[in-house]
This record gives sequence, structure tokens and C-alpha cells, in this order.
Amino acid sequence: MTSGDAVTAAAETSTAVVAAAIARKLTVATAESLTAGMVAATLANTPGASGMLQGGVVAYQNSVKAGVLGVSEQLLADVGSVDGAVAEAMADGARRACGASIGVSTTGVAGPDPHDGKAVGTVFVGIAADAGTEAFEYSFEGDRQSVREQACEAALARLLAALGGIGYRS
Repeated sequence: MTSGDAVTAAAETSTAVVAAAIARKLTVATAESLTAGMVAATLANTPGASGMLQGGVVAYQNSVKAGVLGVSEQLLADVGSVDGAVAEAMADGARRACGASIGVSTTGVAGPDPHDGKAVGTVFVGIAADAGTEAFEYSFEGDRQSVREQACEAALARLLAALGGIGYRS
């Protein structure tokens, strides 16, 4: 997927996310590391987002992941910041901090260098809701911006699936 394709897809998916959340009377919160607010900004650019977007946390540093989102410092020390369990804890922390129905998170390696032993392009998206929390792993290619845009689109797609009721209840 090219950078432009990912941006277009994210905007289209965001429109569907906003409509689905409003239809189900659900709210969303974000916790973002490598995307640094891109998911929340994409949602906010969609008309009607104020009816479902509670807020978000940009947790670029582990101190913010731990202090604001409640990610275990021991977990971060054991596995690093780029891990499915961290993505789950971030999504749950965003949900709790913002009082939202569903939390979505992103953590990963945009590059140019590997991080925490993970290759460039490794991304985890977390989803947290009443019915449970789950993480999804991706391996993207491209430059730093492209990896970030693909991560944003993946997060929105997972959020849309969650809002569609796959494994979640309202």
C-alpha cells in the first residue's frame, strides 16, 4: 500500500467508524505511540466525530505509557514497548482514562532503525472493550511516514471491526 493509498483508506474507514460508533451509541478513545495522534486526528477530521470521540493520549515515551495509561513498568522492562501485551494495556488505559466504550492503541517501529529488538515496520494495534482486549500484529513496509500511515489505517480497520460487533457487545 502506498502512502497516499493508506491516507485515503484511513479517511474512508474513519467515516465508517464514526457512523458505526454513533449508530451503536459507543464512544472511542485512542492511545498512540508510533502514530503520535494520527488515529485521533483522522477520526476528528470526520464530520460527526464529536458524537463518539472521547479523547486520546499520545504516549511516545514509556514514562507516559506507564504514568498516564497504567501500562506496567515491569511489562515494559520485560518485553519493551513494541509488544502485543503493551498494545492491549495501552488500549485498556485509554478506555479507562477517557471513559470510553472502546479503546484503540498503536505501538511499533516506524524506523529508520529497529527498536526493542523489533524490525522496522513491526506494529501492534490493541482494542479494548467490555468483552475483552486483543492485540493484532502487523509487518508493514516502506519509509517512516508510510509505516505510520499504514498503522493508522490498520487501527481504524480494527476499530471498525470492533464496532461491528465482532467479539464485542454494546
